[in-house]
Amino acid sequence: MSFLLPKLTCKREVDQAIKSVAEKVLVLRFGRDNDAVCLQLDDILAKTAHDLSKMAVIYLVDVNNVPVYTQYFDISYIPSTVFFFNGQHMKVDYGSPDHTKFVGSFKTKQDFIDLIEVILRGAMRGKLIVRSPIDPNNIPKYDLLYQGI
Repeated sequence: MSFLLPKLTCKREVDQAIKSVAEKVLVLRFGRDNDAVCLQLDDILAKTAHDLSKMAVIYLVDVNNVPVYTQYFDISYIPSTVFFFNGQHMKVDYGSPDHTKFVGSFKTKQDFIDLIEVILRGAMRGKLIVRSPIDPNNIPKYDLLYQGI
């Protein structure tokens, strides 16, 4: 399903997307095209892309092509999904220690749609962090890895 969504292949393209997407949520899925969990997430993103076209722009980013962003967002688990609004990184409180990204795949299309709606509403009100509307049982659990300590 990853062939249905546009890809960003270098740092310059990612920078351009962050700067140019206005008044919509920018969704960047960091992962690999041949990873099973990434393909599962890509399927959900592709199925919701049309429904969310007025609220969000979705891009796929290969972690091997943009090591600068992979390191900046501390992407040690894939897939990881990062959100922006008007060039500003949006954080989401999932009930986990890491608010910068969503790690893993969404369980349902509705979880993803609800999250985009909450991020957009919060961003329109000037908030930089919003509370996740996703049921805590549907959020994948993982341990944070601190590299270089």
